[in-house]
Amino acid sequence: MGLFDAIKHAIFDHGTAATSTPSQAVPPAAAVNPTAALSVTPAQSATQPAPSPQPAVDVEAILAGLAAKNPQKLNWQSSIVDLMKLLGLDSSFQNRMQLAKELGYTGDPADSANMNIWLQKQVMKKLAESGGKVPASLRE
Repeated sequence: MGLFDAIKHAIFDHGTAATSTPSQAVPPAAAVNPTAALSVTPAQSATQPAPSPQPAVDVEAILAGLAAKNPQKLNWQSSIVDLMKLLGLDSSFQNRMQLAKELGYTGDPADSANMNIWLQKQVMKKLAESGGKVPASLRE
């Protein structure tokens, strides 16, 4: 698993733990007669609720909640180092270099300030692309 996946899972898994619902039980007809589930009439399928789509994970709310509980004052909104610290990940230069490589950074790695700014924006953009609800202010 890459570093971005670790970031994504730290946020998304935290969000789904709070909003997860127990799985639906097997309908009794299907439990007794497995072929009964295959012979559903249109009238029966109309009465069964369609599976609801998973709500988008509110990345900002989750991170703000974690920051409120953290004894350190972390500027996770604009600092990749603070974001990684907030999620309990190693924010060392070596790990940030690995994340930059993973996300396709083409700038000068020696210019860590610009790389860090790029990383922060790229991580937020990728979180949004992965189904997270990320406000534009965090992606720009």
